[in-house]
Amino acid sequence: MGVFSKIHRYREAGQEANVNNVEKFGTPVLSLFTTTKVFTLHHHIDITDANEQIIYQADTKFPSLHDKTDITTISGGQVAHIERKLLSLHERHFITMSDGTEFQLSNELFHFIQDITNIEGLGWQLRGNALALNFELYDSDGEIIAVISQKMLSIHDKYCVDIYKKEYEQIVIAILITLQHMIKDREAAKSASTSSSSSGN
Repeated sequence: MGVFSKIHRYREAGQEANVNNVEKFGTPVLSLFTTTKVFTLHHHIDITDANEQIIYQADTKFPSLHDKTDITTISGGQVAHIERKLLSLHERHFITMSDGTEFQLSNELFHFIQDITNIEGLGWQLRGNALALNFELYDSDGEIIAVISQKMLSIHDKYCVDIYKKEYEQIVIAILITLQHMIKDREAAKSASTSSSSSGN
């Protein structure tokens, strides 16, 4: 556990900001937390603040080939729309914010334990470590925007995001929800290939 406590940065709401994040980037402006509802056909994610109050919600239409997801404020205001499209060898997610801003993420992030993915349309970079379940989000000037961490071995699929530029809060939430879908898709594809290879033996 000692190794992971130094590498892994997830924390629960109400706990102090991770010491590694504070040492490297300073104290975050705010932190948000996500919990996925388990065993629901209608894929639902709650995004809460440090006081465990729901701020945003994400709902995915089911069944949906394109994984269509809408993020709204708790009062119902539209934040972002996400759609998955299968293009060439890479699955891509297209995000449209309520103000018309558009960008996309692809699953190239997961080719290596640590990799850099350019977020097309924003000029940002998502630098990920899938092994330690940590991701850092940087703007076009190389300045930190947010640090995303996933809780290990959680049935509720919990994430924490420390945000350093509040003006990008809603874009960060859209990227976080998209990232969760990409990781889930990757896990599903991995389990499917494992089961098919085992059944073939």
